[in-house]
Amino acid sequence: MRIDYNCEYFNIKDTLECGQVFRFNPYKDGYVVYSADKCAYVHTDGGKTLIDSDDGDYFYRYFDLDRDYGKIVGAALSYEIPLLSKSASLCKGLRLLNQNKEEMIYSFVISQNNNIPRIKGIINKICTRLGEKMSSPYGEYYAFPSSSALAGADVSVFSEAGAGYRDGYLSSISKRICDEGIAKLENLSTEELKKELLTYKGIGPKVADCVALFAFKKTDSFPVDTWIEKVYFEDFNGKLKDRKKITEYFVNSFGEYSGFIQQYLFYGKRLNL
Repeated sequence: MRIDYNCEYFNIKDTLECGQVFRFNPYKDGYVVYSADKCAYVHTDGGKTLIDSDDGDYFYRYFDLDRDYGKIVGAALSYEIPLLSKSASLCKGLRLLNQNKEEMIYSFVISQNNNIPRIKGIINKICTRLGEKMSSPYGEYYAFPSSSALAGADVSVFSEAGAGYRDGYLSSISKRICDEGIAKLENLSTEELKKELLTYKGIGPKVADCVALFAFKKTDSFPVDTWIEKVYFEDFNGKLKDRKKITEYFVNSFGEYSGFIQQYLFYGKRLNL
């Protein structure tokens, strides 16, 4: 099945390379994107971004294609903040993905104190070791392992994949998810969700914010890392030192658009716009 979408508000490079997702590879004229046990080939042809997949409905939702990003970009521009205006204008095709929730919990635990190439490598090794081997028109790949597969693995599997001190966290969280599931997380408010996530071994405030935003699409979340601290001090003349208070400052400033604006600011700063 093929989906085509106006590329003005769907730039696949910006969407994939802004730090919200880790399972994708360059392929031909675009990328192959993996989520759970599914994959899609996404590329641009003229004024269209094209998605080829056996599960079009899944990837239509995954790429958030029923949301009006023109409205979001307009809201970002209305604040008249130089970095935000420039990033929202130049990166208006950046979309927030609707990713597999369990996969994102594990992925962002791996992401803490880590860089994107290493994160991708660790996840790929874990998938290769524990995930189901799949075939597609774009080559073979491994599905993201189920929580039961992760829980049943010896902690050394995670260590050997390069997870370092995070190995015990992955083991503990997967066992808890096997026991409890994550259904109870689904309908919580943003604050309730983050509070509950903090009870998982290895999830701190920044990872909880990332999971709330990138897994549960709580767009009134605003993860703060070193890049966002740089934004806060350099572009907002901030004085606060505590990351939780910086998060609160941004959420109070941008409300329901916080998550989208966080990505514009984060990506814009990394691109040195």
